[in-house]
Amino acid sequence: MALWVVAIAMLAVQNASAVSVQFLIFASVPIPLGTLMAFSGALGLLTGAIAIAITAK
Repeated sequence: MALWVVAIAMLAVQNASAVSVQFLIFASVPIPLGTLMAFSGALGLLTGAIAIAITAK
C-alpha cells in the first residue's frame, strides 16, 4: 500500500499540469492530474470494497 502512495505522489509532483475531464456533454473544471489520479484511485478502492462486501454474503 505504501508503494502505491509513493508512486501516486511521485506522479502527482511530476504531472502538476491542470486537466479537464470530459464525458458526453459534461466537463469538469481544470484540476491537477495528481489530484484526479488520487480521487480515481480512492473511488476504485471504495467501489471494490463495496463489491466485495455485497458478494461476501
